[in-house]
Order: sequence, then structure tokens, then C-alpha cells
Amino acid sequence: MKLEEIQKIVKSQLSEKRYNHSISVMERAKELALKYEADVEISAKIGMAHDIAKEMTEEEKLKYVKENNIEIDETEKVNTGLLHAKIGKDISIKKFGFTESMGQAIENHTTGNKDMDIYSKILFIADRTSKDRNFEDLEYLNELIDKGIDEAVLYILDKKIKLQIEKRASIHINGIIARNNLLEEMK
Repeated sequence: MKLEEIQKIVKSQLSEKRYNHSISVMERAKELALKYEADVEISAKIGMAHDIAKEMTEEEKLKYVKENNIEIDETEKVNTGLLHAKIGKDISIKKFGFTESMGQAIENHTTGNKDMDIYSKILFIADRTSKDRNFEDLEYLNELIDKGIDEAVLYILDKKIKLQIEKRASIHINGIIARNNLLEEMK
């Protein structure tokens, strides 16, 4: 499916604020694709589609995973906000014709996961560094992006894990596995 068609569908599913975030992530994903020599069109599509299920209600998310036989773990049952990533993958593959790799990038964009490919990493970073974000460490993160994609992904994983600890919230195991795997790869 063409990017313009995906944009129309995403726009019809999201609030203006969330849609504008998706536009910002799409633009940032394109920039990162150029930087890391990945396919710009694929990066744009996953950036646009990544939050397609973000504004579904808790009930809608639980119903969707049940009806579509999407396996969820205990952490996701308690924190249904995480489900938008798995549902987004499913919708993107079924509705937009995304490849498994493109779908996996969408599934990985919240928690990370082991064996993240270039598109998973691009989307993971783009979601955190898009122009609509105003994190105070953005300048430092951009320096890490210049050093290498893995440095940036590791930093974001560390920040997400620290934040969950500070909030005394559960940490999804995929983030820990992603971090450990990345550390091994970087040795």
C-alpha cells in the first residue's frame, strides 16, 4: 500500500495530536534511514503506522488480541497500553501489506526486543527523537545517533528502564532482553 493511503487510514484512526506525532515520527524515520543507509520508504511507512492502535480503549485492545489470536504476556495484561505495539503490527501486516520485518519494527517500538533489525532500531529512535518530543537530553541523544545506531538504542533502553524503576512500575522483559543482547553485540 502506498504511503499516502496509509496516512489517510492512520489519520482516520487517531486524534489530531497523535496523528501529528505519527507525521513527526515518519519524518524522523526518513532522516534516520538516510543516515543509516536503510530504505527511506519502508522507514516512512513504519513511522506513519507505528501508533495506529494507540488510541484504542483497553477493552478494544483486549478484544482485538483475543479475536486475532495475539499472544500476550502477564505484563501486557496488566499494562494494556503496551498492546498497541502488537496490535499495530497485526493491523499493518493485514491491512497495509507490511512485511514481517516492518511489522516487527512496530511491535518493537515500545519495549525493544532482542535481534532488532535496522528498521526496528530506526523506529525505536525516531519515536523518541521526533520533533514533537521535547526531552531535555535530545542534544546528547543526537550525539549518540552520530556515534552509531546501537549507542542510541542502548541509551534509550536505559532511560526507559530507569523511568519504570523511578515510577515503581513493571518493566517489560523484552526491554531487558534487548538491552542485554545489544550489550553482547557491542562487545
